[in-house]
Amino acid sequence: MSDSKPADQFFDAAIGLLQRVRDEEAESIEAAGTLLADTVTADGRLFAFGAGHSSLAAQDIVYRAGGLALMNLLTVPGVVGVDVMPATLGSALERVDGLASAVLDSSPLRDGDALVIISLSGRNALPVEMAMHARALCVRVIGVTSVAYASETKSRHVSGTYLKDHCDIVLDSKIATGDAELTLDTIPAPFAPASTVVTSALLQAVMATAAATLAARGIEPPLLRSGNVDGGLDWNSRVFEKYGDRIFYRH
Repeated sequence: MSDSKPADQFFDAAIGLLQRVRDEEAESIEAAGTLLADTVTADGRLFAFGAGHSSLAAQDIVYRAGGLALMNLLTVPGVVGVDVMPATLGSALERVDGLASAVLDSSPLRDGDALVIISLSGRNALPVEMAMHARALCVRVIGVTSVAYASETKSRHVSGTYLKDHCDIVLDSKIATGDAELTLDTIPAPFAPASTVVTSALLQAVMATAAATLAARGIEPPLLRSGNVDGGLDWNSRVFEKYGDRIFYRH
């Protein structure tokens, strides 16, 4: 690491990754946004899932001011977030075979819907099985992952495959295996993860593309407004009323 401050080094690393995904994933971002727009146009529903810290990027596009009101969070008990006690249980559940299928079979997902699955490594049983089972249900799958893990780690799914192998569209976050951008001689482990920053930016780019695509088709995108601006709550109430049958986070 150079003599510059660690904070500056981290910002430089994050900016570099953002520039890479902007340039290298542009086609996939466009395709993912178009897929979501197609789903909305066809009266389908939108869902997002992430386990552990990957759930942060999923939650960032659900019930979000400036975001599509139709994006719903698909939850797996004990896995979404790090609030489960002990927190290590969530990591263990990601490796349990059969859990994803049980969750999908009891969820509202159906033929014609779209599911965004976020998993940095893409190697655990839960995201792999979820993608496989979702596609068997004729749900379109967008995977957000670091493709590097597939060549540098061993899959934990019985099939030996990764999330990227079971998606209609893959968005590569470019995050290095281990998710730590900085090293320092006085610190024995690499540190400063950037996956949340990059993955959230990737997904917001997809959502922006979806909204603009709908508008280009003459369809007003079902966007939410901040409840902290004048008229925001009334605006959202009208959106909820119009699209209530495709919004599940209010029930």
